[in-house]
Amino acid sequence: MNGVTGRMGYRQHLVRSILPIRDQGGVTLPDGSRVQVEPVLVGRNADKLKELATLHDVEHWTTDLDTAIGDADIVFDAAMTNLRPATLSKAMRQGKHVYTEKPTAETLAEAIELARLQAETGVTVGVVHDKLYLPGLVKLRRLVDEGFFGRILSLRGEFGYWVFEGDSQAAQRPSWNYRKEDGGGMTTDMFCHWNYVLEGILGQVKTVTAKTVTHIPTRWDESGKEYAATADDAAYGIFDVTTPGGDDVVAQINSSWAVRVFRDELVEFQVDGTHGSAVAGLRECRAQHRSHTPKPVWNPDLPVTEPFRDQWLDVPANADLDNGFKLQWEEFLRDVVAGRPHRYDLLSAARGVQLAELGLQSSAEGRRLDIPEIVL
Repeated sequence: MNGVTGRMGYRQHLVRSILPIRDQGGVTLPDGSRVQVEPVLVGRNADKLKELATLHDVEHWTTDLDTAIGDADIVFDAAMTNLRPATLSKAMRQGKHVYTEKPTAETLAEAIELARLQAETGVTVGVVHDKLYLPGLVKLRRLVDEGFFGRILSLRGEFGYWVFEGDSQAAQRPSWNYRKEDGGGMTTDMFCHWNYVLEGILGQVKTVTAKTVTHIPTRWDESGKEYAATADDAAYGIFDVTTPGGDDVVAQINSSWAVRVFRDELVEFQVDGTHGSAVAGLRECRAQHRSHTPKPVWNPDLPVTEPFRDQWLDVPANADLDNGFKLQWEEFLRDVVAGRPHRYDLLSAARGVQLAELGLQSSAEGRRLDIPEIVL
């Protein structure tokens, strides 16, 4: 597990995924047998690794990434994006199965080369698509599959929160996120997520129109030192999406680390269709069917009396939905044991990198861009 001292590698992948899988006795396979996991913690700071290993009763840790790759069955990477292609390439060339955070590379060319290498080596590769495993989006996808919406018309997404500048209060995100030269930026970070969310809920993303902004030009780093924010901290995107049935859907997603939250969850998606609508967050999903839709009348001279929020119904989970990161880890491990491809692989990840690149280009050129199909 490379990069496990970082926020995502530690919290979501080690603490909330691999350790619970280990402590529950492994992953149950279709034949009833179980496969166990034993993490090896890898990073550059020996003191931090030793501390984490002792805290979580992990036997093996090392700062020697090359040796760890050679000894591993599966190589997981959550280190910095600019280092990722080399790590993943080395692992796949040695016949190791790979599971990785995203973006998989800083450029589309690198991301495509990784996807080609996956095809050449035949190893099982998984890329984290965590949001599709979250309860809210699982419920939303079920509504799509059951035809609840009728013909889907649009999707509107709102993501983000206020990240403190770091002067009066410490920032709750690392400072490299706001430096372009270190791989930071909202578009680079989030458009790879929005690509797989749109693909997983609606269909193929065909075009992108984006506006990227650096709203907060000056921030303070972890040591309290002032620095110039060179990366975008907000991205406003419009996407043309085509469903598997051929319907055209307009999707709008706003992403910002300079917005204060006035919604139920930090990310929400509203899907509207001819027969119904739904709003999904990380955990909850509420829906309103055509037959239960009120008929508001615009009258700015009178106060609003309609209890609009009360007119939506909760969509039940109807299943025990575990942590999304853990669920995808378990699915990936089953795929490795079965020797089959994982459904979210390096080609899917390359499309995410492509959308981010085209989003930045769209903003720079002030125009809508078509998204060509990636052919390996």
